[in-house]
Formats: sequence, C-alpha cells, structure tokens
Amino acid sequence: MRKPVEIAPPSGKLGVLLPGMGAVATTFVAGVELIRRGLSKPVGSLTQLATIRLGKRTDGRSPKIADFVPLASLADIEFGGWDLFPDNAYEAASEAGVLSKEHLAEVRPFLEGIQPMPAVFDPGYVKRLMGPHVKKGASKMDLAEQLIEDIHRFKREKNVERCVAIWCGSTEVYREPTDTHASLASFEKGLRESSDDIAPSAIYAYACLKAGVPYANGAPNLSVDFPAIHELARERQLPIAGKDFKTGQTWMKTIIAPGLKARMLGLEGWYSTNILGNRDGEVLDDPESFKAKEVTKLGALEYILQPKLYPELYEGFHHVVRINYYPPRGDNKEGWDNLDIFGWLGYPMQIKVDFLCRDSILAAPIVLDLALFLDLAQRSGMHGIQEWLSFYFKSPMTAPGLYPEHDLFIQLIKLKNTLRWMRGEELITHLGIEYYD
Repeated sequence: MRKPVEIAPPSGKLGVLLPGMGAVATTFVAGVELIRRGLSKPVGSLTQLATIRLGKRTDGRSPKIADFVPLASLADIEFGGWDLFPDNAYEAASEAGVLSKEHLAEVRPFLEGIQPMPAVFDPGYVKRLMGPHVKKGASKMDLAEQLIEDIHRFKREKNVERCVAIWCGSTEVYREPTDTHASLASFEKGLRESSDDIAPSAIYAYACLKAGVPYANGAPNLSVDFPAIHELARERQLPIAGKDFKTGQTWMKTIIAPGLKARMLGLEGWYSTNILGNRDGEVLDDPESFKAKEVTKLGALEYILQPKLYPELYEGFHHVVRINYYPPRGDNKEGWDNLDIFGWLGYPMQIKVDFLCRDSILAAPIVLDLALFLDLAQRSGMHGIQEWLSFYFKSPMTAPGLYPEHDLFIQLIKLKNTLRWMRGEELITHLGIEYYD
C-alpha cells in the first residue's frame, strides 16, 4: 500500500453557499433537513449510500464511502445563498412545487429561517427573469466585494469553519472566453471596468475563490472554465469543478452510448427533445440561453463514440437536441429520445427512451455530493480542476488540451480510484487475472 494523502479532519461546521435558491437549491436544502431528522432517505447520493470495494473481490472489504473517507457530517452543514427574489427557502420551495406540502410542513420553520442574500444579476445574461432582490454597485468589482463580505458575514453569524459554493442558478446566455478571461490581471481589470464580457456567475466564482471558498458550477455558464479563474484557483489553492449538472437526458446518453460502443453497434442518428415547465424551462425558452445548454448536451456523444476512431460506425451521425418550455409540466421534465442504430450487416434497429423524471429530485443529491467532495478535496490539499468529479457534469472540465471523459462508468471508476488513492489503497483495474494464477 502507498502512503495515504494527509487529510485534515472535518472539524466544525461546513457552510454550503448556493447562488440561486430556486427549485434545485430548496429541494436540496429541504431534503438534507428531512434526512437529518430521520424523515427520509438520501436516495441518489454516493456520499451517503454508496460503498467502495477495497482490495481483491475475495477480501470482502466494501465499506460505505462515508466510512472510508472523512466527509463532513450532514449534522454540521449550514445553508446560505443568494437569489434575485426575496422569498425565504420555504416560500421558494412552495413556489417551485417540487416537494409535497406534507414534506415542506415537516421542515417549514427551518426553511423559513433561510433568507437569501441579494443577488448579483444582469438581465442581459438571463433575459426571461426579473427580480427585485439584487445588488447595486459602482462596478462589477464592487459587486464582487459585496459578495465577499456576504461570505465573511455568513461565516461569522453561522459560526462556520469553512465553506463550499455550488451554483444552482439559471442558465445564462452563451458566451465564449475573450481576452478579458485570459488572465487574472485582465479579468480583475474587466471587473473594475464592468466589462460586458463578465457574466454574473463568473463574479460569484471570483468572489468565492477570493474568499477561500471552493466552487462548483452546476449550469453551462462561462464561470469557472477559463484561464483567469484557473489562475485564481491555483493562487488560492482551491478546488473547482463543473459544468452543468448531469441529471436527465444527458445522463441517459452517458449510460446508453457506452453500451452501443462496447458492442460495436452503429449509430445513424439520435434525436432528443425535452419538455420542462419550471423556471429553468422558462429561461431556456430564450434562444441565447438554450445555446449554452445545447453545447453541453451535444458534446457527450462525440467524446464517447469517437467517430474519428470508428468512422464506419459513427462518422456523420445526426444529433438533434430540443428543449420546449411547457408550464403545465412544472419541474417534472420529460426527455424523449429516438435512436436509429444499425447492427450486423448494417441492418437497422431503433431504441426509444421516454424518461419522465423530476429535474430537481435528480439534481439535489448531486449538490450534496459535490459539496461534500469539494470540501474533502480542499482538506486533502487538492486544488484546481477536479476532473475526478466529472461523474456529476454534462460538460466536465479538464486540463487544457485534454479531452473530457464522458462515459459514466469510466467516470465512476475515476471517482472511486481517486478516493482509494487518497487513502493509500491499491487502485482497482478490474483485470482479475490474479484470481487464476
């Protein structure tokens, strides 16, 4: 066995800061409190339910992840966040309509005690929303400094030892990096000059890292995946991760596409459409916001199927993604997929998938796992891009020049092997030949 990584203990309270306290964030917060009270179970969370195999299959060592690495306890979590609407967490959760009235009643006083701080917001980046609960400042740097003060005040008032931040807000309009994003110096100059190139989500990322808070990006926004923020994360020795929570349709793609490739079955086309009626659906009804989501949803198949390596199976396959805002459905998203595939001798076949999912129910355990794993990474001295957390994202971040791994099963192996590496355990290759020597 190799020497384990030195991991600081999870002493004191962990603050989980949530930019955007809508459906996802309030479902997460209410869920954690219901679980803490023994009123429900953390279904969907690796940190709470999954085991990890150690050593050989014949060794019989498969502890829970929570017993293997020193994660923060749910009992030690404090919640805070920002939103452009002033509703407390109970009011916001009621408006979102994800959880039942019975569940919300169980934790109503707790949720009513969580009041969002005023948000940094720019209607040019989210065109379908307007809210009164927003910060005003002389510049974008001024807004960032206000966020930093919010974080310091939250830590003082809640007696919090350390924090992590998970973006749970809306999808912003699509933007590509510019010279403003090229270095920390140019980015800070852009903040002082209120550059139009800097999105609100990037202001949050900057402020959190400046305040010593690890940051994960749960939307397809340009907020942590550019050189200036990478430079800041290295300077402050902080972990970052993103982007865009992998919940519904893309999650299914990262399950099915590896199966097609594993069996060397061809793909002619993959048509995907969604109907969604929550605030996210309303935001994505704007073409510029949809463009940001489309980019993250389209990328997975190309990387998994590798058409350049397998041109006879995957070159030129048609891939279409649509999202339609349909208010009657609320948070209960429906993702419908049609796959035109071919097999032996080129004979055509089809696969149909109709996934009637609950968007925030799938996202909430992702928020919990990311919060606990980012805190673990920080206490382990890991900083910069945390590729081992790709398992949770539609568009995983990687080092420059390195293609992202989208195969869900390879991502899970990467995640668990990182935990084994932290604790000085042998990495598992699944070779298995040692059992037959």
